[in-house]
Amino acid sequence: VKEDAEAGHAIHWLIPNAQKNSLEPILVTLVPGGRTWEDDPHEGEEFGYILSGSITIHIGKKSYRAKKGESFYFTPKSTHYISASKKTGASLICVSSPPSF
Repeated sequence: VKEDAEAGHAIHWLIPNAQKNSLEPILVTLVPGGRTWEDDPHEGEEFGYILSGSITIHIGKKSYRAKKGESFYFTPKSTHYISASKKTGASLICVSSPPSF
């Protein structure tokens, strides 16, 4: 588990030592208004499924919203991060290939 109280998120690795595998699934918990760290562009793909709450996915200068029961997929060719609703927070499963968390 890696927590960042200032940013308002916690990351739980679902598979021990997944960083050495091709896929890295994690559970991300965001407090209301919390966000992940900004990630620089990199090779690969990212997928997420929202378990609770609602989020905004920020990719470069564009933003996309998703809520409980929805999913997202993108190739990380721009700086990107995820922020949670200021009212509800969120929890989601994210999978990165290759591992980036």
